[in-house]
Amino acid sequence: MAKAATPKRAAKTNDAAPAPPRTSNRERPPEPKRYQASQDELLEFYKQMLLIRRFEERAGQLYGLGLIGGFCHLYIGQEAVAVGLQSAMTVGKDSVITGYRDHGHMLAYGIDPKVIMAELTGRAAGISKGKGGSMHMFSVEHGFYGGHGIVGAQVSLGTGLGFKHKYADDGGVCLAYFGDGAANQGQVYESFNMAELWKLPVIYAIENNQYAMGTSVNRSSAEDQLYRRGESFRIPGLQIDGMDVLAVRGAAETALEWVRAGKGPLLLELKTYRYRGHSMSDPAKYRSREEVQAVRDKSDPIEHAKRELEAMGASEADLKAIDNEIKKIVVEAADFAEQAPEPDPAELHTDVLVESY
Repeated sequence: MAKAATPKRAAKTNDAAPAPPRTSNRERPPEPKRYQASQDELLEFYKQMLLIRRFEERAGQLYGLGLIGGFCHLYIGQEAVAVGLQSAMTVGKDSVITGYRDHGHMLAYGIDPKVIMAELTGRAAGISKGKGGSMHMFSVEHGFYGGHGIVGAQVSLGTGLGFKHKYADDGGVCLAYFGDGAANQGQVYESFNMAELWKLPVIYAIENNQYAMGTSVNRSSAEDQLYRRGESFRIPGLQIDGMDVLAVRGAAETALEWVRAGKGPLLLELKTYRYRGHSMSDPAKYRSREEVQAVRDKSDPIEHAKRELEAMGASEADLKAIDNEIKKIVVEAADFAEQAPEPDPAELHTDVLVESY
């Protein structure tokens, strides 16, 4: 029996000419220079970091006393990131959005500690009328858009804020914070794609504090150099010492110059460290006390700034007086929060729906 002939595969044809390779701006921002602060500037950074540290310590105490309900994520150890970045932003022109570890970012943006503490304790005087608590605080007046409890959600929302700045041509920039855990979320990369396509004025700031909820970044990330995460979208990235407020401020200057020039988004990885657990309910048994203490001893951002101030001529007595002043501000904030009334039950029905015509 004759073997059937094997049909010949039709030759592949392509009438259309191959698409030309896509051209892109491969220019990279320069390596940031450490900010050269005057003594007065560094003193202000020191005060802001100390305010965040003392505020968060007090918040932890109030949580232990049962005066703060729900979740509470403290920012202790990461103060240099918020202060260094946001000191370069323009309040009222730029916008900031972050995740649920948000108290420090609000304080760094100059928002009254009293209304933040009142929000933590669920009082009517809180900045979100006691409805947001620790994780959902807003101040449209300051251009601060949260405070978000869903991991990574703020990255997409921040990209939308960047679109608003470009659409309105208002010269503003969005600073969108997220952590090393959120860096593995899918919506982050959808946002990167759109931000680069449209050259949106967004600075993506990854606060890499080494651990997500309880897993180290090295165990959970195939690419643990997070500043490279934007490369496939042609978004350049920079890795910064997030425990040095002047290094962070220098990076902020570089990033803002890049983004304001219309070159599209930029990714900053701030290498930092949280001293406390992921939240107040986290015993942090995934790391040793020796590890935490070693970071405190070698890299604490507040002690680092204190040593530089002393080298500039600031006396120990002057710095002690500042600490006492900050403690007084925090005590007054806590007293205000404890004495403020709770929201009226009718508030349950407000701010639920906004109708536009």
